[in-house]
Amino acid sequence: MDTELKFMKALENLEAKLTNIRAGRANPAMLNGIMAMYYGTPTPVQSLANITVPEARSLMIKPFDKGALKDIERALNEANLGITPVNNGEVIILTIPELTEDKRRDYVKQAKNVCEEAKIALRNIRQEANNDIKNEEMSEDAQKAALNEIQDLINTYNKKIDEIFKEKEAELMRV
Repeated sequence: MDTELKFMKALENLEAKLTNIRAGRANPAMLNGIMAMYYGTPTPVQSLANITVPEARSLMIKPFDKGALKDIERALNEANLGITPVNNGEVIILTIPELTEDKRRDYVKQAKNVCEEAKIALRNIRQEANNDIKNEEMSEDAQKAALNEIQDLINTYNKKIDEIFKEKEAELMRV
């Protein structure tokens, strides 16, 4: 079913957005979407460097080409991660600061908003599917069954979003 595929894509999109909300631990996914200018071309940092997690609260970025070190450092500064990169000439080290209680609560609110956006996306997909069903030539019973099937599907996906949020909230509030 085309609608279920769209629901799954919305869920994948939600999970991708939630990985960018940090939980006080280093995660290479924090750098997703950060582009460094490399020979005049915006290039993802992951394509320019090897990113490792030597300790729980630090990321080590070792560029494949040492000439890209300054470009990567500039991109990290411009990304406003709230973390100052330390360049030692060989690698860039990002040390993730310990989160305060207020900051954790802010991140939980941010995660809740992202989850709410995902639910809105699901509702829009449902509305589109319902309109398609109503415009199709089919018996009233078949139409009702199809509408109920879509409603069951959205209920399932809403529960999944709630579970994902609870997991993320627990992860964010864990000290």
